[in-house]
Amino acid sequence: MPSPTPVFAPLPGLASPSQPTARVRAAPRLRGDLGVWLVILMELLTFAILFVSYAFARTQELALFNASQATLNLHTGALNTVLLISGSACVASAVQAMGRDARVACARWLLGALACGSGFVGVKLWEYAGKLAEGVDLSTNTFYMFYLLLTGFHFLHVLVGLLALAWLWWRVRRGDYGRGDLHALETGAAFWHMVDLLWIVLFPLVYVMR
Repeated sequence: MPSPTPVFAPLPGLASPSQPTARVRAAPRLRGDLGVWLVILMELLTFAILFVSYAFARTQELALFNASQATLNLHTGALNTVLLISGSACVASAVQAMGRDARVACARWLLGALACGSGFVGVKLWEYAGKLAEGVDLSTNTFYMFYLLLTGFHFLHVLVGLLALAWLWWRVRRGDYGRGDLHALETGAAFWHMVDLLWIVLFPLVYVMR
């Protein structure tokens, strides 16, 4: 005898109660601290204003800017670019390592980032020492005023980033973070990537563009 037809058949496209329902996707989350992200946005805005001011001043004294730019060492600027990009790669790898609960690897990647950042500081101090020996200061001309202001302001951000990375490395070594505790690492990574991004704009603008 054929089985009776169900009175209420499921509508097309709707799962019956006995069918498994699709897993609801988790809402995207902000990687890092909201307060630090707000600081990053304000810093990016500040640098954007400085970059626009530099570009405008350059149009007013093009010959002066080109002549002064020719005195900068492109090789040191390029080396610092490689160091910062490598540092960002190390920081990203550190976050990924902690996501796998590989604390030793995370600490090593953070040390790599610290080495790259420290290398940047060393190269930049050597560059500043050379300019100081040449008698260059903020009052030399408009180009050097912007050069010292932009690179000096960025240099301070590198130092802050290095302090943050050193603090994160110490806490990772102490075992304060686990596989699911990425908040502090992601916050530090966001700040360091900002430092990297600013230099990627600053280097061609100040050192290369003619």
